[in-house]
Amino acid sequence: MTPAELPGGVRLRPATALDAPALTAAYVDNRDHLAPWEPRRPDEFFTVGGQSRRLAERLGEYEAGRLVPWLLVAGDGRVVGTITLSGVVRGPFRSASLGYWTAGDQQGRGLATAAVAAVCCLAADELGLHRIEASALVDNVRSQRVLEKCGFEPIGLAPRYLHIDGRWRDHRLFQRILHDGPPAA
Repeated sequence: MTPAELPGGVRLRPATALDAPALTAAYVDNRDHLAPWEPRRPDEFFTVGGQSRRLAERLGEYEAGRLVPWLLVAGDGRVVGTITLSGVVRGPFRSASLGYWTAGDQQGRGLATAAVAAVCCLAADELGLHRIEASALVDNVRSQRVLEKCGFEPIGLAPRYLHIDGRWRDHRLFQRILHDGPPAA
């Protein structure tokens, strides 16, 4: 996947197995910031070994064509977020699910919006996807705003959709149609 330049000298690039230490540092630094928006994680998640195993699984899914993991990397090499297309389906559906986060000290700078917009372009142009779906907690107005700015439309409410921060939480569902051309061969 093609890397992209984002605001503030941040670069969107594919994740590699060598990113485990930097990704671990990002998750450790942002543990409290991310806690209200993510599943509860075991302590092992916040170790280089845990991130190495997770990256190996994700890269295996990438090789199988089911997932695309990117990192948002600052000029100093620090990981300041991630963005992932998962559940990639080919054939007549040509769809994927989007997930992302940005570091607490990067909020309000347009970074998430730029990363989501870049991934939408890559999904259409390089992956040939027709649509992307995403969800946001009903009280995560900032994430909903990012999706709306990037052309996602709300398509419904999913009660008790994901187990986040220790309980089943309601989410707003969104989708973005990338194009209406026929599926690529």
